[in-house]
Amino acid sequence: MPTYIDYPCMSASHLVTRSRLLYKISLWCFCSVPDDSCESYLDICCEPSYILPEPATTAPSNKVSQKGCGFRNKDGVGFLIRSADDRETKFGEFPWMVAILKVEPVDQKATEGQKKEVYIAGGSLIHPRVVLTAANYVATEKTLRIRAGEWDTQTEKEIYPHQDRDVEKVEVHKNYIKKNLFYNIAVLFLSAPMELTPNVGVVCLPPQNLRPEAGTRCFASGWGKDNFGKEGRYQVILKKVMVPVVDHNTCQTKLRRTRLGSNFMLHSSFMCAGGELGKNTCNQDGGSPLACPIQYEEDRYIQSGIVSWAIGCGEDGTPGVYVDVANLRNWIDDKVAGRGFDPSTYTY
Repeated sequence: MPTYIDYPCMSASHLVTRSRLLYKISLWCFCSVPDDSCESYLDICCEPSYILPEPATTAPSNKVSQKGCGFRNKDGVGFLIRSADDRETKFGEFPWMVAILKVEPVDQKATEGQKKEVYIAGGSLIHPRVVLTAANYVATEKTLRIRAGEWDTQTEKEIYPHQDRDVEKVEVHKNYIKKNLFYNIAVLFLSAPMELTPNVGVVCLPPQNLRPEAGTRCFASGWGKDNFGKEGRYQVILKKVMVPVVDHNTCQTKLRRTRLGSNFMLHSSFMCAGGELGKNTCNQDGGSPLACPIQYEEDRYIQSGIVSWAIGCGEDGTPGVYVDVANLRNWIDDKVAGRGFDPSTYTY
């Protein structure tokens, strides 16, 4: 049984642990003890005599390696994760993913007092000043903030910081119906542009009516619950799930086998993905993107769907229902261009 000494905890932006094991990317120290004594898993306990002085230039570069939309950082940014949970994203893996926050008073009776930020939905960055999401989460909200570049919601020790911008305008589809979520889409215009960095980027959108083929495996991501109902817990680290696209008629047939009944009609503004037991998006994943691979381009993605609704969280293999982005591309372009922004930002 080894003897452990109370060595100091060092910041480890270049080191990361899941399952409480550290994997070195840059060797600032040569030995470590279990990091349970450190407050953050992004810290490591090192013997002082083994700590190397950091190089003179340690600040990470904000330069983006690829130009254009839709590039996934398959191996993450800045440090590598070894995780037993294949649903856990790597830092910066999906740089277009954003969190939508509601800003409200801590004390509802003192509206001018201290404010708090409450997570309400996911979204995607399609332009430095434009976010795409589901209408049902934002249609009636007055004060919204967008956070890009987030990963672990309980620490700010990542190698690149997140960025916050206030929403100055919410544009909801004119045919959106709250009761049945038809045309459940909204674009949010930000007060200032996001800075494009290795962990903050824009996703591509498909041309009008260009849908992925059935069986195409796509990524959904979010900080929502891991299970349905009271047993479900919200996620600290951004999660991902790979799900197959399901064609419209097959999805409608499967949904008719649920409590929706045999007469259920799946609206044309929806598409489906999932249907594999235990693999689906869940509560509070709403508004998050479904990103599908661009054919013949490595690690490049288009957003084919927006998480909209589901029957449970994949417990019985029923597909999840998403807003069909390809069906609404022309509407998105019209709203973006109408505010003076260039749709080519999210065009590949």
